[in-house]
Amino acid sequence: MKSYPLPSISLEEAMKKQFRMVSCIMHHMEGSQQLTRGDLGVHQPENEPLTTMRAEQAIAEFFDQEAAIMVRGSGTGAIRYALSSIVKANDKILIHDAPVYSTTKVSLEMLGIQTVCADFNDLDAIRRVMKEEPSIKGALVQYSRQLIDDSYDIAEVIRTIKECKDVPIVTDDNYAVMKVDKIGCELKGDLSCFSTFKLQGPEGIGVVVGKKEYIDKIRKMHYSGGCQTQGHEALDVLRGLVYAPVLLAIQAQTGEEVLRRLKAGEVKGVKDVSLVNAQSKVLIVELEKPNAREVLKQAEKLGALPNPVGAESKYELSPLFYKVSGTFLAKDPTLIDKMIRINPNRAGADTVIEVLKKSIELSA
Repeated sequence: MKSYPLPSISLEEAMKKQFRMVSCIMHHMEGSQQLTRGDLGVHQPENEPLTTMRAEQAIAEFFDQEAAIMVRGSGTGAIRYALSSIVKANDKILIHDAPVYSTTKVSLEMLGIQTVCADFNDLDAIRRVMKEEPSIKGALVQYSRQLIDDSYDIAEVIRTIKECKDVPIVTDDNYAVMKVDKIGCELKGDLSCFSTFKLQGPEGIGVVVGKKEYIDKIRKMHYSGGCQTQGHEALDVLRGLVYAPVLLAIQAQTGEEVLRRLKAGEVKGVKDVSLVNAQSKVLIVELEKPNAREVLKQAEKLGALPNPVGAESKYELSPLFYKVSGTFLAKDPTLIDKMIRINPNRAGADTVIEVLKKSIELSA
């Protein structure tokens, strides 16, 4: 099973991100402002809580961008707002030739956006499609993998699109933020979108960061008091962004250790194993028998999580033992009986190996 997972930053690099995030917060908030639960309402003239405004400025600085905004609807809401700021109904955008993430597909349908596909693994295919479709008004590039064999470099994809035509590019950075060196907007994309729930933050809050001209449009769409991210939520977002890098770097190291041990044959009943981004970076374990569903049932009884909450949210402590992702199953539905995915979350390699070994034994 050949896969091309996104390269994870090291623990040392993660520590630097943590330290930088704290510094950015200090540039925009006095100490006493950090030790509150923030303010509420639609403070003028920005029409949002002052705490939220300061938090957004800290996030924009962290990613070295012009502006940032927190929106309702988590990562899905962030992508929806971002797309609506760059194109109108019936406009065409370029996307990867792969199954579209389910909530993104709903957003495209809701907004009436037409899609044109190109294989992002082939830069010449992007050039060809951009030439054949001169009416393309924008692009959506998912940072994480949509197919097991996806291998594209998002920086090269963004650069190639921009060389063909300078259209605005939205990047879906869910499952990549605080795990990789740079996200889409730092690689010359126009807007990056992500869920803070996947980064130890509160439920329902997404972030769009990048070009001010598009974020100003989102602010106008996101005007009402009920849409605003309140001050206490904004502070929770910042705390999550501080804690997430180191937690995720340790998780990545654990995944690498489990991979090495399974490759060495430590657990009988495992046919193959790979690290993939599906959509978070996880272990995909291929079993010798088509008993994946039973293995998952046994793993839950042993304390493994049976489903994700926010995919690495603050609630997910035990390792996740789960079916392979919907986008992968869309390509090959038979994988549901052959493979499982494992995310170590906060657990160590010994715990993951023990649960997998016992689950397979109990499923025999």
